[in-house]
This record gives sequence, C-alpha cells and structure tokens, in this order.
Amino acid sequence: MPLSDHEQRMLDQIESALYAEDPKFASSVRGGTLRTPSTRRRLQGAALFVSGLAMLVSGVAFKATMIGSFPILSVLGFIVMFGGVVFAITGPRVSGTRVTPIDSGASRQKRVRGGGSFTSRMEDRFRRRFDE
Repeated sequence: MPLSDHEQRMLDQIESALYAEDPKFASSVRGGTLRTPSTRRRLQGAALFVSGLAMLVSGVAFKATMIGSFPILSVLGFIVMFGGVVFAITGPRVSGTRVTPIDSGASRQKRVRGGGSFTSRMEDRFRRRFDE
C-alpha cells in the first residue's frame, strides 16, 4: 500500500533530519537496493543448479567420491545447487544514492502527472470504475 502525500513528506523530513544529524550513520544504514535478475543471470543460475544436481547424483552413485562414508561430492553438489538458485533469483545490488526531499517531491509530482507506473494506473482505473 503506497504512502499518502502527507506520510511521504513526513518520511522525507525524517530522512533529511537524519542526514543532517549523522550523515555517516545514515549512509551506512541506507545500503543498496536489489534489482530484478536478468535473463542471462537466470540462465547462469539454472546452469549452476543443473551442474550441482549432477554432482549430487554422481556423489551418491559413485563410491569413489566418498571420504569414508561421507559423500563429499554430494554435499558440494548441494551447495552448488543452492548457490545457483540464489544466484538466479537475486539481482545485483545497486548502490543507494542520496535523494533530497525536494528532488523526491518533484519526481513524485512528475510521476503522478505522467501517469505513474502500470500498477498505479490500473489501481486508478479500478477506483474510477467503482466510484461511478
């Protein structure tokens, strides 16, 4: 659920006060955001998953890959599979940039006038249909 204009202004004021009081802490807390993974990244993750699955199965099938009774190749295969899934569903981190409250307010006004995102336009259409 999106914030109202008043709530967004209050959040911007709190953020600017935090930057003014302790910019080092604010920059460390801000962090970055995750982007959606690209198709290439998803394919690479799927390839890692399949190779890990092959390692897992071959570790169980071939007794030569065991150290004592511990299936080391199977464990490594599971780790590779897990890493492939994580790699496929996450995108690269984007470093956060400092946005002043004036800039965020102006971009929010442009976004509202320009039609906004697809979901916000669909929500507006839905509300208009039921308001009539």
